[in-house]
Amino acid sequence: MKIIITIKAGLLRSSNSWKGILIIWLCSLLLVSLVAIPLKGALKSGFGNSMITELLKNGINVEVFADLGANFRSIFSSFSSGLFMSVLVGFLINSFLSGGLFNSLKGLSEKFSATEFFRASAKNFWSFLIITFIISIIILLLIIIIIVIPIAIVSQNEVTSEGAAFRTGIILTSIFLLFLPILLLVADYARAWQVDHEKNSGFKAIGFGFSRTFRTFISSYSLMLILMIIQILYGWLVLNIISGIKPVTGGGVFLLFILSQLLFIIKILLKGWRYGSITKLMEINSIILTSASPDQTAR
Repeated sequence: MKIIITIKAGLLRSSNSWKGILIIWLCSLLLVSLVAIPLKGALKSGFGNSMITELLKNGINVEVFADLGANFRSIFSSFSSGLFMSVLVGFLINSFLSGGLFNSLKGLSEKFSATEFFRASAKNFWSFLIITFIISIIILLLIIIIIVIPIAIVSQNEVTSEGAAFRTGIILTSIFLLFLPILLLVADYARAWQVDHEKNSGFKAIGFGFSRTFRTFISSYSLMLILMIIQILYGWLVLNIISGIKPVTGGGVFLLFILSQLLFIIKILLKGWRYGSITKLMEINSIILTSASPDQTAR
């Protein structure tokens, strides 16, 4: 029952924060331009007025890129530099805007304000940056320890067949995915706690995240697992929709762009749904744990 209440509340809070979601979408669109615009210029310089759209309309044609010659280095340089910049800036922007989004998901009583959104983003930036960085490092280390190192060891064994190595990879990835909800819970609880406190303390927030995750493990893990499954199914659906569309005209490309942006906005909405649900669960559990404290003290 508690999980159902939190899921409904999270969806409602996310829907009411649609203006904040649009702000995040707009910033993401501008960020993609860091890669798209330089890459477009490099491709135009490399291909000139060739029939590149005709050659690529049915998929990736390797021969097209093989004929680039010296221009390939310029294109690769533009793409790699733009990608590095977008990853770095995206990490900072995500930490910044998440503070505003979490703040807008605290409740439904106040009307959304862009001024308050950016104020909360600025206030919580450093704490959110610490939280995001530490949890990202932990996730990366888990990937290396659980997946990369064992697969590398298995692959070096001459007796192991390719099928066995593949099955090992699937099993190890599944094990990692079982740990992932725990780390996401820690991050979400930490950020939800931080926006509810005036003093910035990223490390203290992470401590709260671990404490609340394991103190309410069953309800928290179940909720996160449900929300992750929804996000994975949505990602699978989007992949199938986009891969099945092959525009051959300028109008078709424009419609595909509009569709992809709408699908991306829904993706941000689903993330807000997760944030709002975890925030609501934190509020419910805080009331339960607070009311239980006197009894525990008496005992």
